[in-house]
Amino acid sequence: MTAGPASATDLASRVRDWIADDPDPSARAELQRLLDAEAGDELARRFAAELTFGTAGLRGRLGAGPARMNRATVRRATAGLVRFLKEEVAGAAAAGVVIGHDARHGSAEFAEETARVITGAGLRALTLPPRVPTPVLSFATRRLSCAAGVMITASHNPPQDNGYKVYLGDGAQIVPPVDDAIAKRIRAVTALSDLPLGSLGEALGDAVVDAYVQTIARLARADDQPHLEVVYTPLHGVGRDVLLAVFERAGFAPPRVVAAQGLPDPDFPTVARPNPEEPGALDLALAEAKASRADLILANDPDADRLAVAIPNQRGGWRILTGDEVGALLAYYMLTHRPTQVPAVVASTVASSTLLGRMADAFGAEHRETLTGFKWIMHSASDRRHDPLLFGYEEALGYAVDDAVRDKDGISAALLIVCAALEARRDGVDLGRRLDQLAVRFGLHATRQVVAELASGAHDADAGEIMRRLRTRPPRQLLDEPVTETEDLLAGGRLPRSDVMIFRCRERIRAVVRPSGTEPKLKMYLQVVEDMRYGAADAVWHRASQRLDALAAELQQVVLA
Repeated sequence: MTAGPASATDLASRVRDWIADDPDPSARAELQRLLDAEAGDELARRFAAELTFGTAGLRGRLGAGPARMNRATVRRATAGLVRFLKEEVAGAAAAGVVIGHDARHGSAEFAEETARVITGAGLRALTLPPRVPTPVLSFATRRLSCAAGVMITASHNPPQDNGYKVYLGDGAQIVPPVDDAIAKRIRAVTALSDLPLGSLGEALGDAVVDAYVQTIARLARADDQPHLEVVYTPLHGVGRDVLLAVFERAGFAPPRVVAAQGLPDPDFPTVARPNPEEPGALDLALAEAKASRADLILANDPDADRLAVAIPNQRGGWRILTGDEVGALLAYYMLTHRPTQVPAVVASTVASSTLLGRMADAFGAEHRETLTGFKWIMHSASDRRHDPLLFGYEEALGYAVDDAVRDKDGISAALLIVCAALEARRDGVDLGRRLDQLAVRFGLHATRQVVAELASGAHDADAGEIMRRLRTRPPRQLLDEPVTETEDLLAGGRLPRSDVMIFRCRERIRAVVRPSGTEPKLKMYLQVVEDMRYGAADAVWHRASQRLDALAAELQQVVLA
């Protein structure tokens, strides 16, 4: 072991204490092998800290120890959640908790562990059919009037990860101060062996999934519209069967599924990372689309709460749309199909394009801007009970197109982007041309996310230090234009406090900077606005891309100086 004798002895003692209390024999054996091999560095990493329970619940690498996802951490988290529900939510025992899980390694076992802790504490546990998309869990929480919902998933994380996501009875992800209240109770859990365990609870049939399918299918407008050839990939996740059922119920032709990625596979063998935002993730779908002369590509992430879209370009290739571009297309479709007399709220995050705000003004809707994270979009919308959310999105491929699911939903978004494409074809254009039309009307809002990797251990590479420096010495100009507004969300005000800086040059340039919550990185969300009324569309798009390149280079020099 590399640690000193005292610290090594202390670490070994902590490991033995954990082994004595761990409910999983394989995890106990894993830690014992590391002890026997004197693998001090690896044990130190696993025992450096417990997985942090926050607004996304738990998420981390699979393995034994407090800093990993395993049965022990799931049991402890569930015990804390149950204590919170019993103390803070009236009628929680009778209402119960609904549980869903994806197809990742450990997901089924973690769902069973969750159910046994819940029933052992005297609450109902209702388990969804195996391998369901996350939006179905959000839908089921409200549909069944449960006190809470738990989804076992790591979404689009690497194969070696898993996670534990919590929803309250409104079907939305938890936000502060609820996350802190649950985390406090998790920390108060002592010996896991003292926790009573019950049955696996009530196994739900397909009725709730069928209700979700019916509800989402009703959003479609398929009346006498032309056929589209659609290629779809679930990226080895759990979205395929539910998405196909929704399309069939809506009266749409089934999309052509990428066969090599059609079935759930926790190893995600055909992609480096199962994230549709990652370069290369859509390669198989693009090849299928080219071979079949498809009109549209749709891709869900493994738990089907996100959607990526690609469309043919004018040069015989394919264009993968950004989250902001898909958001604009869905927003236009939703705003133009709502009854004009019905009030509407639309929402997007500070990291997303400002185009939605302009569109909302034009169509008489209220626009709300929130912190990054879809939980904030739903939380913001819930403040207006009489004006439900018409549409919400974040640039990271998350969209909400109906109040039935109070979270991002890649399946309902997939259905409605097909509706939008069908309508565009009926109007004599495609989705690319529809984006041009929106740019002419509202200005071309070109956006890009840039990630600055920080060298661990270097003084100026520390994210906290960089953010402090930005606050004391903010840039005075960007792209030779004066910065007209600097907003520090850590100071509070219109939004909850958050470590985010926003720089604006009137309405033409905007840069949002925030540290990653999990990695040594800074994330920068850039936007330039160009006038599309004058000049060829291709030339304006090219100029905007060049300006984003220059803005990215300039801002990285500022933050990493």
